[in-house]
Amino acid sequence: MSIFSNPFDSKVRLRCACGQHASDAEHQASVSSSVGDSLEAQQNRVVEQAVMRAVFPQDALRRRFLQAVGTPTAMAALSSIFPLALAKEAFAQGGKLEKPNLKVGFIPITCATPIIMADPMGFYKKQGLSVEVVKTAGWAVIRDKTLNKEYDAAHMLSPMPLAISLGVGAAPTAYTVPAIENVNGQAITLATKHKNKRNPKDWKGFKFAVPFDYSMHNYLLRYYLAENGIDPDRDVQIRVVPPPEMVANLRADNIDGFLAPDPVNQRAVYDGVGFIHLLSKELWDGHPCCAFAASKEFMTANPNTYAALLRAIIEATGYAQRPENRKEIAAAIHTPNYLNQPLTVIEQVLTGTYADGLGGVKKVPDRVGFDPMPWESFATWILTQMQRWGQIKGDVDYQKVAREVFLATDATRAMTQAGLIAPVAGSKKIVVMGKVFDSTKPKEYLDSFVIKRI
Repeated sequence: MSIFSNPFDSKVRLRCACGQHASDAEHQASVSSSVGDSLEAQQNRVVEQAVMRAVFPQDALRRRFLQAVGTPTAMAALSSIFPLALAKEAFAQGGKLEKPNLKVGFIPITCATPIIMADPMGFYKKQGLSVEVVKTAGWAVIRDKTLNKEYDAAHMLSPMPLAISLGVGAAPTAYTVPAIENVNGQAITLATKHKNKRNPKDWKGFKFAVPFDYSMHNYLLRYYLAENGIDPDRDVQIRVVPPPEMVANLRADNIDGFLAPDPVNQRAVYDGVGFIHLLSKELWDGHPCCAFAASKEFMTANPNTYAALLRAIIEATGYAQRPENRKEIAAAIHTPNYLNQPLTVIEQVLTGTYADGLGGVKKVPDRVGFDPMPWESFATWILTQMQRWGQIKGDVDYQKVAREVFLATDATRAMTQAGLIAPVAGSKKIVVMGKVFDSTKPKEYLDSFVIKRI
């Protein structure tokens, strides 16, 4: 019998019945929980079992009681004499931290805002954590240092944990996304010399940069080009360039443009070397960009630390979403040890009032948003694009992979604890360039594209 078994099930024994262990605790320790259980479900079972043992010292009495009245009545009766919900909450928040000192890697872009700001603004400290946020040069380095356990968790592009879990580009390792870091927050920027080439049909022969092969930037750029009749593998060049090096490459005329995270786009405008062609939200409003990611091994070996770290990230994300906090956050993270950008550049990105490089000033308050919910439909859409461009070969169980990597249940719980309004579970509607994506029919969606590598 597992420590996480349902104590309101009359068929389950809460005492060791196998005769092979000196104590019930030893028996429980020998049985692992289901890998499919969320952290919240596991913690709740532990609390429920402890309370039921206290109320029914003899397990046979508990089982007869449940058989007589049924589970709903038993749960209601227990809740009337014991604050079960409060006990679960206290257990979730009060466990001893297995590893209070952590290293979390990040790339210096505004997508990492919650992870970065949680350090100077005290969100980690509030949870009893001492977190060193480590500026890192590129996404491959982030991936490798996390896989090598130099980092306990990391800021990653939202497709990266899917690729890592599937063994695409690296040995397969189970990874999780318990929180999205930001939505929107990208743009297509072109070199100033292309001001009169706003029609993508005129871009044949262009050289573009994206931050990583497994990135929303790569998939959205490819989507945009293909919808305009440009084959992204044959009509243009797409190369990987780390975000901190993109503006320099645009200035040196090594590339014609990029689909990049901010503040790269705004910095190109600030330096007078590029203009913003369009914001990524114009392609898909509310799309995921970056994520907070951790290995399943770290999550299961350090459940209390994982929960505390997630709470800190979620609370920081909620704080960042409020427009009135954006200038304060910009002042905290623009500094050399974090983003190393002029304050005005970060303010323009976070407030959504910005120069577009074409002589205009735009006001787009939701240019970047901070919504932590890792919808499984996000993961499913990403998987269709990974397969569309030949990164994944063969059949894919989209829903299974999405469910195992994008942990919506853990995010919902952490959002509730942070006082945020958690969304109702289910699928989020996705519309990309006017085309609706049905996450229950990924194969049909994939088959509908004319330009693809399958």
